[in-house]
Amino acid sequence: MFLTNLERGITRFSNLLGSISTILLIALLCNVFYDVLLRYAFNDVSIAMQELEWHLYSTIFLLGIPYGIQHGGHVRVDLIYENLSIKKRAWIDLLGCAFLMLPFTLLVGYYGVGHAQEAFALGEGSGDPGGLPYRWIIKAVIPFAFFSMAISGVGMMIRSINAIRGISEDGFKNPPIQH
Repeated sequence: MFLTNLERGITRFSNLLGSISTILLIALLCNVFYDVLLRYAFNDVSIAMQELEWHLYSTIFLLGIPYGIQHGGHVRVDLIYENLSIKKRAWIDLLGCAFLMLPFTLLVGYYGVGHAQEAFALGEGSGDPGGLPYRWIIKAVIPFAFFSMAISGVGMMIRSINAIRGISEDGFKNPPIQH
């Protein structure tokens, strides 16, 4: 029961990050529209708005990964994976998370904290005149996102353990074939 509740909590957290990514995507679309309008209608440019585009894009990508992990949107060899039994799929996910994903995400997250702290301490900003002044914000998203990926990986491991134990097979069923 505890593992099932923990898995649900992690899924809610991952879904929240997916929702934030969706909102940021809308903000990115508005930003690009404004930038294009400014450039072609008024023959003007805003360095800050152009930099904000890649800040938003990076954040969308980084916060969307934990959502993708939690909902099976991550990369694997589906040609082989789809033909395996649910328990074999669960073992692959469990071992892949434990030995590949978790060590990598925790390592990047750990070193990313120092990277963001250094940018904050130096008051790092854009090198371009008129650019964004607080580059540490985007650098702080990196460790947050990688720790969030690790949390989603733990959720995947719990889902795998539940499937191996026969408690729940959610997330391991084949999607319906669409014609």
